[in-house]
Amino acid sequence: MRIEIWADVVCGWAYIGKRRVEKALDGLDSEVVWRPFRIDPTAPAQAVPYEEAMADPMADAALSRCAPDLTPGENRVRVSLVAAEEGFGWTWGPAWRASSHDAHRLIALALEHGGPALQDAVAERVMKAHFLDRLDISDRDTLHRLAADAGFADGGALLDAGAGDDLVRELLLRGKAIGVKTSPTIVAGGDALAGAQPPEVIREFVLAARPARRLPEEVERYRHAESLLDQRDPLGALTLLTPLLGEHGDDRNVLALAARAYYLSAQLGRARTTLERLVAAAPDDAYARHLLGRTLQRQGHAEEAEPHLRMAAVMSPDYA
Repeated sequence: MRIEIWADVVCGWAYIGKRRVEKALDGLDSEVVWRPFRIDPTAPAQAVPYEEAMADPMADAALSRCAPDLTPGENRVRVSLVAAEEGFGWTWGPAWRASSHDAHRLIALALEHGGPALQDAVAERVMKAHFLDRLDISDRDTLHRLAADAGFADGGALLDAGAGDDLVRELLLRGKAIGVKTSPTIVAGGDALAGAQPPEVIREFVLAARPARRLPEEVERYRHAESLLDQRDPLGALTLLTPLLGEHGDDRNVLALAARAYYLSAQLGRARTTLERLVAAAPDDAYARHLLGRTLQRQGHAEEAEPHLRMAAVMSPDYA
């Protein structure tokens, strides 16, 4: 079974969780894939000393996503104690508040170019560098060395070429769509286990998980976009919908979802064009008529909106 670990490499619980997952999966037929999560998306592109950063209340609050049940101060104490218990020693602790975006790119590219084993080796070296060697993992030269040490010879060149940027941004949206809210979150068979749980809990979770039915990629993409819209993230939804609009631009479901995303993101011109297309193809589509009327209202075209709103109300009580 494939196990996904959605985690941020600057979250101490992610590194502790890695050790616990390794113990939990010992002897099981499984593979682990790392997926990105950002606990501190506002981290500056140029790393700053960690202790200096922790004096900033905004940084402290951002890092709470690593342990939502603890205050940031409590989390730092707790994670240091647990890290020592897990064998990491008492020198544990980052020296830098560093953006993890490029590290996530490197980890995602390792999976694409070498598979789970290479990805795991890269993830291990990145987290060791951050928490034990106290290196700046946002530094490109550091990432080059870590990639080479892990056996990912092309990793540095791929980073420099910008590879993996869109991939990581899309994976972050997919994580949000399936409800990932903390680092780490372990996903197996469609079920999720939040936090760096003890090995016995992880093992029991994995053994109880049933392999999820694999949906076609375009169906999964559509559902994730739909989830993002429900979470009021229309721009994220449009990011996931873009390939579908290119490949399935005549599909009414895709067009309707895109129209809703355009409307919610105030791209009213695109919303109107898409909805007019839907109404022309299916004049009895009450939802498309209602949303077209609302779009025209927001554009200041009340007279044009009125017939669509009236017809939608006649066709469906929901719009009365």
